Amino acid sequence: MSSLKKNWISGLLVTGALVWGAGTAVAEPIRIGIANFGEHPQLAASIAGFKKALAENGFVEGTDVVYSESHTNFDASLVPQMIAKLQAEQPKLIYTITTPVSQIAKKALAGSGIPVVFSAVTDPVAAKLVPSWEAGDEGMTGATDLQDVAAVMEFTHKLLPNAKRFGVPYNPGEANDAALLEKIKEAAPAAGFEVTDVGIDNVNDIQQRIASFAGKADVIYTPASNLLQPAIAAVSAAARQAQIPIVNSDDGAVRDGVVPASFAVNYEQVGLAAGKIAAEILKGKDPKSIAPWRPAYEDHKPLISKKTLAAFGLDVPASLADCGCLID
Repeated sequence: MSSLKKNWISGLLVTGALVWGAGTAVAEPIRIGIANFGEHPQLAASIAGFKKALAENGFVEGTDVVYSESHTNFDASLVPQMIAKLQAEQPKLIYTITTPVSQIAKKALAGSGIPVVFSAVTDPVAAKLVPSWEAGDEGMTGATDLQDVAAVMEFTHKLLPNAKRFGVPYNPGEANDAALLEKIKEAAPAAGFEVTDVGIDNVNDIQQRIASFAGKADVIYTPASNLLQPAIAAVSAAARQAQIPIVNSDDGAVRDGVVPASFAVNYEQVGLAAGKIAAEILKGKDPKSIAPWRPAYEDHKPLISKKTLAAFGLDVPASLADCGCLID
């Protein structure tokens, strides 16, 4: 083979390699870390919504983006390790789910250049994740699951017209729970409720603490607590013994026949909002310029289990007979 022909073939191969290499670089999907607190239907729905919104905004999983998902089975002591592991993978963005995970990520990732989008955070201002409801912080913003407390109480009055005492179990060590309790206390007088709260910081105390509502509450509202929701069956069992019906913040427990009713934020919608925010950031928008999203009334929905309500000795009131929210 002549040297001219050899040089021509060699040049063709090099050019082809460069084109192939360039094409590969362009097609290389970006990486997003997902830091979850634990496996729970609400949190899983927020992940599904997040991915769906990103796909709708041009970030298709497997082609444009790949996800690294991790959780700590609700063990806060393992969160720093989880965040460090995700950071080591050099993602373009990290999606944090729940207040404890987001708070730890904010501290751990400060100055890293990796933006953080949170969700399933009830009050990001109280949790010091953002400076106000009008703006994000340096490298961080997201979507909240802040319940419309007035709407919850309005639904509760329809379900239980004679209820006057609103019982709230909460975890004093969880910022979400404490922030929501304050909002409930603020809204209660106008809604015609008197609030009784009981702190629970250990699942082993659930039976005793819920039993203490007997004679002090006509209804129990269980917030989207990282301690109480995974143990909602134990909460409901204790409430049933005391014959106090529950309105839950998660409709999954109603579908499972565990609690009689819920007025819940749609967590897929929370995830969708977070995903839209993430897409804006990936396209160049500064997280500081994006105000945290919070659910509107229409992002909530009621659900009632007739069978479970009957187990508490109650019937569906006429005002809710045509609500389109009844099962079994």
